[in-house]
Amino acid sequence: MCYNYRREGIVMRKTNILAILISQLSYLLLLPFIIDLFHYLHSIVYVVVWLCLTLLVFFFVYLFRKQRIVMSKRFVFAGLIAYTICLLMLLFMRPSNQSYHSYNLVPFETIFYYLSGEVKPLVAIYNLAANIGLFIPYGTALLLLPKKRPSTAVLLAIPIAGVTIIELMQWLTERGSLDIDDLLLNVLGVAIGYALTPIVRRVVTFF
Repeated sequence: MCYNYRREGIVMRKTNILAILISQLSYLLLLPFIIDLFHYLHSIVYVVVWLCLTLLVFFFVYLFRKQRIVMSKRFVFAGLIAYTICLLMLLFMRPSNQSYHSYNLVPFETIFYYLSGEVKPLVAIYNLAANIGLFIPYGTALLLLPKKRPSTAVLLAIPIAGVTIIELMQWLTERGSLDIDDLLLNVLGVAIGYALTPIVRRVVTFF
């Protein structure tokens, strides 16, 4: 029995070391592109990208090695709050030389604009991917953290209401444009989080 525990401990340490090496090397390789984005965003983007990339690599390394992570729901909830604070800083604390007054209520207009090639590819990819990817954790959290699974109506209402409030606040404070495409992409991110929940359950055990 003791041998098995020691063996499991060694395997887990190897998995953690592998995940750390891959995630930090990947971050260093992406750093030149992140620095380029710094001109458009708050410096907290470094923290957000590092955190998301590290967690993502850890998840996939554990998934491929068929190992499990045991976590407290309270710990995950605290992490989600910290992540939300970083995300709000990213959304509202833009460089001081930028202000926004525009709005778009035509679905897919901004998305097609980014895909048209009229903006820098890096900026286009970041805006589309980030609007989706940064909200994926909320979809997974909405299904995993509550003791009882929320109804479909609640799972639809919470992301739509939450993103709408953020969009309105960004526009009113001139820290971001009011864009229905942001709403569509953010809600899509939450929906992807819902869809990925069964895969997350294969790796993470909550108590």
